[in-house]
Amino acid sequence: MSTPQVAVAMDWGGTWNRTALINRQGDILWQSRQPNPQGGTRAEYLSVAESLLTAAIEQANGPIAGIGAAVAGPVEPTTGTFHQPPNLMALDGVSFKALWESAFGVPVWVGNDANLAAFGEYHFGAGKESADSGRPIKTLFYVTVSTGVGGGIVDNGSVFLGANGLTGEIGHTVVDPTAAGLICQCGSRGCLESLASGTGIGRIAREKLASGGFPDSTLALSNGNEVNSESVFDAAAEKDPLAISILDGAVAALAIGLINVVHLLNPDIIVLGGGVTDGLVRMNLLPRIKEQIMERAMSELHKEFQLTSSRLGDSVGLVGAAAMVWDQLDA
Repeated sequence: MSTPQVAVAMDWGGTWNRTALINRQGDILWQSRQPNPQGGTRAEYLSVAESLLTAAIEQANGPIAGIGAAVAGPVEPTTGTFHQPPNLMALDGVSFKALWESAFGVPVWVGNDANLAAFGEYHFGAGKESADSGRPIKTLFYVTVSTGVGGGIVDNGSVFLGANGLTGEIGHTVVDPTAAGLICQCGSRGCLESLASGTGIGRIAREKLASGGFPDSTLALSNGNEVNSESVFDAAAEKDPLAISILDGAVAALAIGLINVVHLLNPDIIVLGGGVTDGLVRMNLLPRIKEQIMERAMSELHKEFQLTSSRLGDSVGLVGAAAMVWDQLDA
């Protein structure tokens, strides 16, 4: 019997659950998605996921190699068990591996979405592009800058997980230790996520508008509750001083977070993804982030890294989940 050449991949976020069929070359052959039930029960969340997996398996019309799932939250990689996922708390303690191997009769692997995004970029995205151009990658650090800020590390072809699979949480490194540092959703103060995430950028804009000190800002023309990170990027593109100053702060915070990554991990490539990164690219701000990192780098060798944006876009979690399947089967 021939070896199956297609994997089922799932990217389970706080808002959407997506599935796809992906081949060994990282090509998406088919995909579908459904919204998660907001405030749903465990059974309701699992029902949506299992209906999507069933549809993908039926669409394959033949044997599949396995299921890979990228999930938004801390996950114990051996058992595929969720641990206190901030956006999917109803699923705390669920072991997807045991559940779905029993239900579908194929091997299942589960990982944190940022870790698997890093794996996807390494094998099929920016890492592959660099290798194909003659610069093979040893250490890749991926950062998603979106609703929150998270990260993942691939070192010499393997995801670096740490003792409990919880590495890469760059969003909760402290970039503002002062008493004025913003309170993060994790409960700490001055986290990178509070300053550079889409949520943080929108919050800062609304708070500044509420202070009444920026009556001439184009952002002030909107109802303050409706201002979000997209509004800030749009206003900055129109040269609005308030919006520009907020993005300057986000850029500075990202540069501090990433210089810490440079010194701790010595990556040869840093890949930024997520919706906020799309805005940063549109505003041509990645070179400024790189410049600020270079100003702080302690040696010339630390400066030998690439800073680039994701090549896989919003499919990065799906492709990374499939990459995990192929990697595990080939191990």
